[in-house]
Amino acid sequence: MLGRVAESLYWMFRNIERIENLSRFLEVSSAMDLDSGMAVEPWTPLIDACGDRELFQLVKGSFSAEEIVDFLVQSKNNPSSIRSCLNLARENARQIREVLSNEMWEHLNTMYWRLKNERPMTGLPSQEWLLRVRQDCQLFYGIADVCFSRGLGWQFCQLGRLVERADKTARILDVKYFLLLPHEETVGGVVDQLQWITVLKTAGGYQMFRQSRQLSITPKGVAQFLLLDPNFPRSVRFCLDGIHQSLSKIDPPQDASEKPLGRHVGMMQARWTYTDIAEIIEYGLHESIDRLQQDLNGLHNQLERVYFQTPQSFPSPRSSIQRTS
Repeated sequence: MLGRVAESLYWMFRNIERIENLSRFLEVSSAMDLDSGMAVEPWTPLIDACGDRELFQLVKGSFSAEEIVDFLVQSKNNPSSIRSCLNLARENARQIREVLSNEMWEHLNTMYWRLKNERPMTGLPSQEWLLRVRQDCQLFYGIADVCFSRGLGWQFCQLGRLVERADKTARILDVKYFLLLPHEETVGGVVDQLQWITVLKTAGGYQMFRQSRQLSITPKGVAQFLLLDPNFPRSVRFCLDGIHQSLSKIDPPQDASEKPLGRHVGMMQARWTYTDIAEIIEYGLHESIDRLQQDLNGLHNQLERVYFQTPQSFPSPRSSIQRTS
């Protein structure tokens, strides 16, 4: 398969995944903001969850809700905004138009022109607008699922989608632990409980957590579910299992283990399969997530080096959130 085709498929799905995650983050934060009775500031943590604090401070003047939403939704200065990601996804698709099904191209094109023809957003986005964006991404995945052949191209689509998903799931958990962690006297209180519910909803996992656990929501239980659950499709372990499976189909197992990329993915998968939440917490949750994101960076760089012709001018996942003094 040509490197440019593999790269375009990888980034097309990665960009769509990033759009869905952003719309989900904003949807939950917007709902929290409407509940003025809760002393939880829902907007600033989104910048940290996206790893964009440095860029935000460079191009924006204040951490107001309006500035944060503009930065994440429509800023041309933010290559990870919804508008920028959709522009990139459509350009990825246009470059390999002959590889895609008509339905995939038509839906992505519809998403692009609908957003392009909208007036610039002022203020906060409506819940209906965010829901439509998220459902558009999910519909694109559904169309691809029934229309795209399961050859090598499909495996690169899955790699892009799962690398992005693992990164964002880990980030939102890291934000809670080190930027939203309440004072000791509020742990277990109403605000703390709301924040952990928000983490689950942001990852699309609230109902699945309650069905699988049927227990009260605790920090340890949420961390175990989002990091190690083998069945929840947005957990880190599930994503790493999928990455390993896709790479195994691109590189046969007997060959992959002899190559740096195959070893790298195999070690990542083993590290998150043969562990438990107690061991992760003992090592340090922040440190474990930081190591994961370094591993994801390394995986992305090796994919570029091995399979793609040239690096795309798009930011790879940044390092994990830094501990503040």
